[in-house]
Amino acid sequence: MARAEATIKAAQKWRSCAAVGDYGEALKELDLCKVLVRAAQDAEPRGSEARKRWAVAGDELVESDRLLKGYLAALDGVPRTCGAERAPRPRTPREPSPPGDPDVWPPPTAPAARHRPGAPPWARADGGQGVIREPGPGRGRARGADARPARAPERRKPAVPPARVAPREPRRAPARRPSAAPAADGAAPKYSDHAREAGLCDVELIEGIERDIVETGVSVTWDEIAELKEAKQLLQEAVVLPLWMPDFFRGIRRPWKGVLMFGPPGTGKTMLAKAVAAECKTTFFNVSASTLSSKWRGESEKMVRLLFDMARWHAPSTVFFDEIDSLAGQRGGANEHEASRRVKTELMVQMDGVAGGSGDAPEDEKGEAAPRTVIVLAATNTPWELDEALRRRLEKRIYIPLPTAAGRAALFEINMKSVDVADDVRLGDLAAKTDGYSGADVANVCRDAAMMSVRRVMEAARAKGLSGAEMQRELAANRGAMQADVSMEDFLNAIRKVRGSVGSADLQKYRDWSDEFGAA
Repeated sequence: MARAEATIKAAQKWRSCAAVGDYGEALKELDLCKVLVRAAQDAEPRGSEARKRWAVAGDELVESDRLLKGYLAALDGVPRTCGAERAPRPRTPREPSPPGDPDVWPPPTAPAARHRPGAPPWARADGGQGVIREPGPGRGRARGADARPARAPERRKPAVPPARVAPREPRRAPARRPSAAPAADGAAPKYSDHAREAGLCDVELIEGIERDIVETGVSVTWDEIAELKEAKQLLQEAVVLPLWMPDFFRGIRRPWKGVLMFGPPGTGKTMLAKAVAAECKTTFFNVSASTLSSKWRGESEKMVRLLFDMARWHAPSTVFFDEIDSLAGQRGGANEHEASRRVKTELMVQMDGVAGGSGDAPEDEKGEAAPRTVIVLAATNTPWELDEALRRRLEKRIYIPLPTAAGRAALFEINMKSVDVADDVRLGDLAAKTDGYSGADVANVCRDAAMMSVRRVMEAARAKGLSGAEMQRELAANRGAMQADVSMEDFLNAIRKVRGSVGSADLQKYRDWSDEFGAA
């Protein structure tokens, strides 16, 4: 707690120093803040959420340090305009006074005395004669003893030394990159660069969303998903075709606001969403409950709004909410928090605005603004816990059931592509023995069967009494035996160890909900 308070005080101090232009002092406090954040990060256990948050704070401090040093470098190149470094002001030549004019004193012959600290710039000593030069138009004239007494000049505060004067810098970062053009290194443009260029607020939240949930290299194909022909066809009609032909899917043919995939766990709902993103070559936003949660009041719903703004900017894009029941459960419960209700409301408002928000989209051949297509995909294992209003916005609700016997046989073939299989393996028999298994359960069976040859080599090494480095050398020497073909007996042993994860009562609940609310 004390370390957190010290970190907050250091952060407040360096921000206040930077706000008034004292960048040197701000850098000192920033270095102290980085040390405190690094110590707090090291104190947290590895992989914890708190350690990740401290790491994010450290990255932001490094970026702030870079900006402050850039400001100082820019100031060093600005010429000084005060004090001794001020450029001489061009003076208008005056006509020489006639000789012998009693009203004008001759120029001093002795060097002028040094300027007294605290005196105004026009006050000078003239060797004890008490001459005072006035500012303004009569600056070149002087009044002697025969004139009326001169009024004492007002005392002014001493001027700030030039080294302490620093102009106020704008809040916008000096280094900018156009948002519509790719980066210099060939990377795709980022919404955070666009937000920084446009002077938008919440740039730090936008950068956090980009780090956590934006995926542009999704490479899952339809062939990697066994069976589910009906679900694939419905997703192509609801998502893929509107992205391929946006000019055709307008009016009554407009794309769906959202698509919900529900069913038992491990049936391929997340892989279907990634296959949609890979098929359409869109930016894929993989959202979970942790990415949209914050301890600060009002920040969670703000992150929801920024998420959809970012999705529209990257359009066409796909926003996938995995386990959406954790974000948008039924409202009005006894244990519901006010912040959770606000997040649900903002999510529904943004989903209503996805289809119609065109923003600064380009125009088509008819001169109409092309809509920024954003498809919302959601997956859940408990569809009966969703809020009714969100269920209405997820217009397509697709049931993803357990694989059939043919689907399980295809899953065995897909999962064992990277290893050699013996000739005695019969996929039909394996599919019949795994009735009620999900796709994830079948994958676990294949992984366990592929490890059988490794287990046999390790058992032989233990029988010899080997351990540690000797066992490591034994395994390296028998690498060929560890890569032996997977036999039918290996699969049967794996099936006896790995049981199905979905019960018959759960399947009946999914069927009943699909009969009542399914829209596919």
